[in-house]
Amino acid sequence: MSNQPTQEAITAVWRHESVRLVGALTRMTRDLDLAEDLAQDALVAALEQWPDGGVPSNPGAWLMAVAKRRAIDQFRRNDTLRRRTTELAHTLQEAEMPDLDAAVDHIEDDVLRLAFLSCHPALPPESRTALTLRLVGGLTTQEIARAYLVKDATIGQRISRAKRRLAENGASLELPTGPERQARVADVMAVVYLIFNEGYAASSGPDWTRPELCLEAMRLARVLARLVPDDPEVHGLQALLELQGSRLPARRDAAGRPVLLEDQDRRHWDQLLVRRGQAALAEAERLGRTGRPVGSYVLQAAIAACHARARRPEDIDWTEIARLYDVLAATAPGPVVEVNRAVAHGRAHGPAAGLAVIDAVRDHPALAGSHLPAAVRGDLLERAGRHDEAAEAFRLAASLTRNGDERALLTNRAAPAPPTPATDPPGRR
Repeated sequence: MSNQPTQEAITAVWRHESVRLVGALTRMTRDLDLAEDLAQDALVAALEQWPDGGVPSNPGAWLMAVAKRRAIDQFRRNDTLRRRTTELAHTLQEAEMPDLDAAVDHIEDDVLRLAFLSCHPALPPESRTALTLRLVGGLTTQEIARAYLVKDATIGQRISRAKRRLAENGASLELPTGPERQARVADVMAVVYLIFNEGYAASSGPDWTRPELCLEAMRLARVLARLVPDDPEVHGLQALLELQGSRLPARRDAAGRPVLLEDQDRRHWDQLLVRRGQAALAEAERLGRTGRPVGSYVLQAAIAACHARARRPEDIDWTEIARLYDVLAATAPGPVVEVNRAVAHGRAHGPAAGLAVIDAVRDHPALAGSHLPAAVRGDLLERAGRHDEAAEAFRLAASLTRNGDERALLTNRAAPAPPTPATDPPGRR
């Protein structure tokens, strides 16, 4: 095997296994920093050995075995922990590599444990998000910093301080129970959703999507739904991710170019995920009818279901979607909701209605530096026949996005439309 394919294989394996590796090692060693160091040691060993020996048949198990050996050596070298050597070494020797194909509803999942640990109440909200995206989402410090428009050093400091505070508070990797677990569920759901969104529409980099993050977020949502089966919002989150995730195969064309929702070939949508999403939404709605509170995830899942039920783009019930966004805006108001509401109202009631919504929030401080308001305005202006203004809005959006594929798409939309043949009906583009 040549070095280049091996390097690519190592990168792919690391993206897939690193989060679970850190989770399992944290459970075994009870030390988050040590677990990360051991995982990195295993990666270095792979970089040194796999180019010559080839990628093992079970690379995850290989990485875990190396990390476990390094952990045992570490404890044996550390005099202050010598008394724990026998106990911990025995635990590590007996521990097995997690079955990566195990049922997703197993509540002893190490990655979910990491998510609850990262959302510990001792941490401020910004630290919870940064630490979870780093540990559970597998994002680099640089990627998190770009997503939040802050310096790399700022995110690095947040993560370091979060780890120190967890250590000072004696935070455990054990899954919380009772009221403490319920209090942390909302934070865990929010971060799982963030991980999915980073995969569905990458905030930066050359790629339009990062499917591996979407798959991990969907897996975590399923696990969470089994852990908290009586919460409509948990099932709503699962439904939302499954329904949106079903579109991933159609979000690129044969040449790898991004494809917008209304241009997608719906025959390529993953129907298994659609069915899972619809079933999760039905369960959320059933629980809602028993008096349990229904919130933003259930509403967003209902919107996604409207898209899933339409066989063709022209069959989408935009009036119902606009109504649901109105309810969402009243339930969980925010500028991003208004951006999406502008799209829905533009489709349901005409471009002018959409422009009225987007223009009311386009200068909101929370949207500063975001390309979304300009991109939505460009689409609405184009639909209104104001092509020069639309091109200007698309150029602005292209200058603001940090994603290479999205920049290319927006730049293309800013380009002048080809001349319309004289035989075409008036207004056809």
